[in-house]
Amino acid sequence: MDKYQEQPHLLDHHLEWMMNSLLDIVRDNGSPPPLAHLAFKFLYIITKVRGYKLFLPLFPHEVGDLQPVLDMLVDQNPKDSETWETRYMLLLWLSMICLIPFDLARFDGNIISEEGHARMPTMDRILKIAKCYLVVSDKARDAAAVLVSKFIVRPDVRQKRMADFLDWTLSMLSKSSFQTMEGTVVMNGMLQALAQLFKHGKREDCLPYAATVLECLDNCKLSQSNQMVLRKLGMKLVQRLGLTFVKPKVAKWRYQRGCRSLAANLQAQGSVVQNQIITVPANEADDEEEYDIPAEIENVVEQLLVGLKDKDTIVRWSAAKGIGRISGRLPKELADDVIGSLLDCFSFQETDNAWHGGCLALAELGRRGLLLPSRISDVVPVILKALTYDEKRGACSVGSNVRDAACYVCWAFARAYDPAELIPFINQISSALVIAAIFDRDVNCRRAASVSCYIPVYGTFPHGIEILTAADYFAVGNRVNCYLTISVYVAGFPEYTQPMIDHLVNMKINHWDSVIRELSTKALHNLTPRAPEYMANVVLPRLLPLSVGTDLHTRHGAILACAEITHALCKLAEENNRYKCKIILTINFPFMSGLLKFIFFFFWYLSSYQIHFLTVCTLIEKLSLSKMPFREDPIIGITVIIKYDLIKYIHFIVLPLLQESAVSALTALCNEYYINEKGEADPALQGELVTQYVSELQNTEEMIRCGFSRALGALPRFLLKGRLQQVLEGLKKVTLISPADVSFAESRRDALIAIAKVCQTVGVKGDGSEEEYVCKDNITQIYATLFTAVTDYTTDSRGDVGGWVREAAMTSLMEVTLLLVQNEAELINANICKQIMCWLAQQSAEKIDKFRAHAGSVFLTLLHFDHPPVPHIPHREELERIFPRSEKETLNWNAASEAFPRITQLLGLPTYQYYVLLGLSVSVGGLTETTLRYSAQSLFDYMKKIQNDSSAMESFCETLLKVFEDNLRNDRVSVPLLTMLDQMLANGCFDIFTMQENHPFSVKLFTLCKEEIKRSKDIRKLRSSIGIRKTTASQVYEMLITYSDVVDPAIMDEVMTILTAGAAGSCSP
Repeated sequence: MDKYQEQPHLLDHHLEWMMNSLLDIVRDNGSPPPLAHLAFKFLYIITKVRGYKLFLPLFPHEVGDLQPVLDMLVDQNPKDSETWETRYMLLLWLSMICLIPFDLARFDGNIISEEGHARMPTMDRILKIAKCYLVVSDKARDAAAVLVSKFIVRPDVRQKRMADFLDWTLSMLSKSSFQTMEGTVVMNGMLQALAQLFKHGKREDCLPYAATVLECLDNCKLSQSNQMVLRKLGMKLVQRLGLTFVKPKVAKWRYQRGCRSLAANLQAQGSVVQNQIITVPANEADDEEEYDIPAEIENVVEQLLVGLKDKDTIVRWSAAKGIGRISGRLPKELADDVIGSLLDCFSFQETDNAWHGGCLALAELGRRGLLLPSRISDVVPVILKALTYDEKRGACSVGSNVRDAACYVCWAFARAYDPAELIPFINQISSALVIAAIFDRDVNCRRAASVSCYIPVYGTFPHGIEILTAADYFAVGNRVNCYLTISVYVAGFPEYTQPMIDHLVNMKINHWDSVIRELSTKALHNLTPRAPEYMANVVLPRLLPLSVGTDLHTRHGAILACAEITHALCKLAEENNRYKCKIILTINFPFMSGLLKFIFFFFWYLSSYQIHFLTVCTLIEKLSLSKMPFREDPIIGITVIIKYDLIKYIHFIVLPLLQESAVSALTALCNEYYINEKGEADPALQGELVTQYVSELQNTEEMIRCGFSRALGALPRFLLKGRLQQVLEGLKKVTLISPADVSFAESRRDALIAIAKVCQTVGVKGDGSEEEYVCKDNITQIYATLFTAVTDYTTDSRGDVGGWVREAAMTSLMEVTLLLVQNEAELINANICKQIMCWLAQQSAEKIDKFRAHAGSVFLTLLHFDHPPVPHIPHREELERIFPRSEKETLNWNAASEAFPRITQLLGLPTYQYYVLLGLSVSVGGLTETTLRYSAQSLFDYMKKIQNDSSAMESFCETLLKVFEDNLRNDRVSVPLLTMLDQMLANGCFDIFTMQENHPFSVKLFTLCKEEIKRSKDIRKLRSSIGIRKTTASQVYEMLITYSDVVDPAIMDEVMTILTAGAAGSCSP
């Protein structure tokens, strides 16, 4: 049933038959108690989904049902925690039966029982049951309150028992305390009963007791309770009492829109239907409204206004509904006083709770037509403030509920008022709603604003249809899309351009959330083309002083905004020269110079703040891209910027994000200010910079090596010209593993990435100088560095950190190779191409999914590259058959079940056999179940195919022994290789050799195993070798038994003695 929770009305057609089927079980006297309890449990589940109010009328309520239900309730144990659903449903059923239109005294008959004792009247029995269950702690308490509301209001019960019942509830309230658990349970039941009673009872019946109940409720001081449910029930009871004090008359002075009928509108003549406002002159007051308002109403309204400031939303919501209901029964003057008191909630001395409660109350008043048009001018400014309400509290902020409620107010006003009433305020409201729908931090507020925009769209909302099409409920769900895409579209309408920019400058660049600040500055960049004059003349002069303010958030946002706007204006100037002069004249360069000095001061002294690095780097990058004329500035020289900030303090930049930001800034800075008119760099400055960077590559701090490797990879070509060999040698040293830096995997990774970037930057020229181009003189050195990195299997506490290096090496191999292929493919000889493809094949057969997938992707990219094809790929035709071009994108290398059946086919290609087998050894002998299963199965399938091919078997076994011999005492390979050999022997992969006399494979394998385990204490290695020995011994024994007639008896005895001794040794502890 839970799947119907969101749309429970779908059950309506099935409720009756489901209820009847379950109640038939209950009514059957032969049903065992557990079955009856189960039926009631199912009934409760249905009630929970659909709600008891709609489910209640479906209960059978005939006269004959009263006594059985009463008897079942008497038989229940109120303390049984397993059957509370039964008691809950029986109480609901009884509350429906109580509505039968007969005096309950008729059911008593002769109240003298057969034993001569007086029997309790039915009325008292029901009341006793209700009182019993009002003080329990389970769900039956709620049903007992419903029972009371239906039972006490009966005419016969009201006359005889209502006063006594109210006395009992008030005495229970007075005796109980919300500071104890028992007292909380009792007060909960009493408050529920009173609230339900004053809701369903007639006013004339409840009015005599209302003042007494209110007095008792005041004495309880529920506002001081920490129990949210008690405060909510108290607020509900207060408003019910207030409604009891005033007559149930609809206010004649309320605002009413005219024709609201769709049928009437369709019948109207003309294309536009004029709504008529129904008003009542002030002097035509209804005679029936002229009555004295009880003094208790003031107390009720005061408590409701206090309830609007409660700390829990559910209490504020109940108070807001009470304000709306009671105001609808008050005279116009008193209702206006209530609205005036309500507006006092919207002061900045009040908390966000008061603002939220006030918005809910305003929405209720507007929705009911109780907020007259004369008050709209007072309310709209408050709502506009509420739409942007945001108060910082510690590391976060409060106010999202206020903004959401403000959207609800706008929605309610748009439905309640005629468009003509809102025309004076429509531009303000529409701008505020659009801004909230696009720029609010919380998705629920953006969606609420988007939905609120929909209501007033026809006729009054400027460009409403176009905006709602772009900023609908689903589109505003993505915050980045709102800031960077939807905002640009909406700003294309002049009514919204300036308000959106002002909102970002005033409210968002100083936001407590750094993500919002950064998105806001990017949004300002995108909005600059919509209002370049306003940005240059108004926004930038306003932002520059904020860039040197004392607030960190404001300073961060203002600096980024200045950078983004300046860059946007520069791009606009390049596209349209008419803005060029205005931009240059507008920006205050002396102030900008002071700003840069101030920023670099914080870059020095606040180096522990990551945000300052990002800010400075972004500013430098954007100003460089903006081509600001700082080259001749006497205060801020380019040498100072680079030497004292980006070089000397780059070691503070330890996070990849910060390093990337610094590298981007360095690239833009060098491209703009380090090049002369001839397109060359100053030799002295170039030498100093490159030497400084290369020297830092041998720093003892790993992150410093990473940072300067990235920096060298980002240098422009004119700075690398004449220094290429120095840079490559420096980066090569970083990739080498020494005892001191064996764990510096990240620096080796970044150096490999930098090598590929440097090669791409300088370009290829076969007969060029090795100091300027990738050429025939240095290509071998470059590939040697990359090939060495592919064998990096370093491990530490973080795991296989060498995998990062291998991944970077494979990527760099691909990039360098494709660079050569597209320019001068003759630099790639057959040996280099063979090594590339073989190393990639090995990595494609290894055990870690991530690196296997990357290697496979690179392998297929090189194989199927066509512009032009990569030359000298070994066995290209066979590879294209195994890996068709159509499966290049669909083959899932991460899935062992797809990768290994393909990669094991390379074992049949002599060039790849050694490397693929080396990779498979690690996978088949690994620990990961999925990888082990599919890799082993693929290997065994291949072995079955070549069992009858002696040459293929000989080649495979020679390669296998070669792999074993090359990796002796290399535990990374030898341990899983022994495990793989054990599995292969167990599966009979080498049984063919038992048929051949004096085949050397077994002897060589035994010799290698013996050498590998000599003096070893590795348990896994020893267990794998024992398995191989056992399998070998079994095969030798079987052979001796088979050929016993041709074997010399002396040799037979000697061999059997050895085998027996070996078996005994393997069994010994």
